[in-house]
Amino acid sequence: MKLKCLAIGLLLFVGHALSAQSVAVQRMKPHIEILSSDSLEGREAGTRGEILASDYIARYFESVGLKAAGTEGFFQPFEFFNGRNVTSKTVLELNGKPLVVNQDYQVLPQSHSFDFSCDLVWVGYGIHAPELGRDDYKGKKVKNTIVVVERGHHEPENPHSQFVEASTVDAKIKAAEKHGAIGIVFVDPAEHSMDPLILDYHRKVATSGMVAVYMKGMTAKQLNKKRLWGEINLQDDMKNGRNVVALLDHGAAHTIVIGAHYDHLGFGHDGSLYRGEPAIHNGADDNASGTAMLMELAQELKKDAYKGYNYQFIAFSGEEKGLLGSNYYTKNPTIDLAGVSCMINFDMVGRLDPAKNTLGINGTGTSPTWNVTLDGIQIDDMKVMRSESGVGPSDQTSFYLKQIPAIHYFSGTHGDYHKPSDDAHTISYGGMDKIFRHVSALIAELNKIPRKLEFTSTKDETSDVPKWKVTLGVVPDYMFTGEGMRIDGVTDGKPASKAGLKTGDVVTKMGDVEVKDMQSYMRALAKFEKGQSTDVEYLREGKKQKTKVTF
Repeated sequence: MKLKCLAIGLLLFVGHALSAQSVAVQRMKPHIEILSSDSLEGREAGTRGEILASDYIARYFESVGLKAAGTEGFFQPFEFFNGRNVTSKTVLELNGKPLVVNQDYQVLPQSHSFDFSCDLVWVGYGIHAPELGRDDYKGKKVKNTIVVVERGHHEPENPHSQFVEASTVDAKIKAAEKHGAIGIVFVDPAEHSMDPLILDYHRKVATSGMVAVYMKGMTAKQLNKKRLWGEINLQDDMKNGRNVVALLDHGAAHTIVIGAHYDHLGFGHDGSLYRGEPAIHNGADDNASGTAMLMELAQELKKDAYKGYNYQFIAFSGEEKGLLGSNYYTKNPTIDLAGVSCMINFDMVGRLDPAKNTLGINGTGTSPTWNVTLDGIQIDDMKVMRSESGVGPSDQTSFYLKQIPAIHYFSGTHGDYHKPSDDAHTISYGGMDKIFRHVSALIAELNKIPRKLEFTSTKDETSDVPKWKVTLGVVPDYMFTGEGMRIDGVTDGKPASKAGLKTGDVVTKMGDVEVKDMQSYMRALAKFEKGQSTDVEYLREGKKQKTKVTF
């Protein structure tokens, strides 16, 4: 018996000797494995997988003694727009001949639902830009008709054409509506080829108040002066998501919000970079890793060193669909936001690259306290790359917009981003341990003088970047600190892949635009349209290379 007790004592001593980092990793690992398992089917907001994941997180919060802080126990439900559906009531006839939806034509998501019977009038490219010396409606009688317009513009070979903005689908719909037309039919131009029009029914768009369709395989001359009859019927698809909200109440004057989104892409129907049959996107890094970090902090922050604040833990849903859960929470908070000191967000913290060994922290310009505090923290040999902007593609943005200092922990992108291969076995648990120790040290430092952090506005680094209509088909390396845009992943079948670009290449020039950083890279993309080609200069293993990319 004594020998057995001695053995147990030795085991306890060894267990105690294990570093705190190992204990944290041991607890985070099963969370990631469960949340990123096939049984949760990718945790898409509004699905069975999301419900299972949120139930699991809520049970864990309850098991470690947190208080339910949602509107329905631990949950805060919200309704969201999940797309528009073309219903079976939709019918269309051209000169009395029935047309087949999705075969002969597609209904644009901007379309209004109503019955109509109208003459078709061809108005060329349908560009209304008198300030640029072009008005395709001049001399045309289009009131109470449906106009036929060709896609694109009359300068297809000029990526810098002044008519690019006036030739977008939305601009042409507005022009038709302004001239009294009740509908618009888009066709492909006869004189040059264009890719099929891709319609996104999952993105919230303003309906135009008029019929809007795209005719496949027909020319403007075939439709001119014919009669179109039909009934268009589109229906909004509304779904329900839910945040998981818990409170660790230390009786303090101020609260720190700790957040991470737990939803992902489901079977990859929207937002996936995978090309193939629908497959479960488990999202181990994005963002089971951040959710596991959130859950482990619910244990850690119960210790005496952190009792200068209360902590609200929020697992957000709907982030992948546009920060839906965090946006809803900040507009419908379950605690008084006036008492919130700051917000710390985790999104993709599971793939710290051992070679780069660099952690990204975004939003450090949202309070002067962040940089002062971060300057005093060093975890092993891990480097920290900071960016100031409070606006970024994750949930800290929702809090920044409410003038709450907010930062985002991020270990960088990788080739498995938004693909089915983002699985638990790819996670760098040693890297997660470093990040966990870093944020624990940060919160401990904030606890030395607990207060409401001063808020400062930052420049939105994406505000001066124009919209683009093409993609290169790469995952940029956001941890890259050199000059240019380093490629962290290449999507098969996309322009970069076809042009021979590879992971590790650094793009330095696209067309006539020097690529210095992510902003200049995005500005370069905005100059091109589908079907256009350009020279791309890049570095491969330090050597200058050039290739031609066709978008």
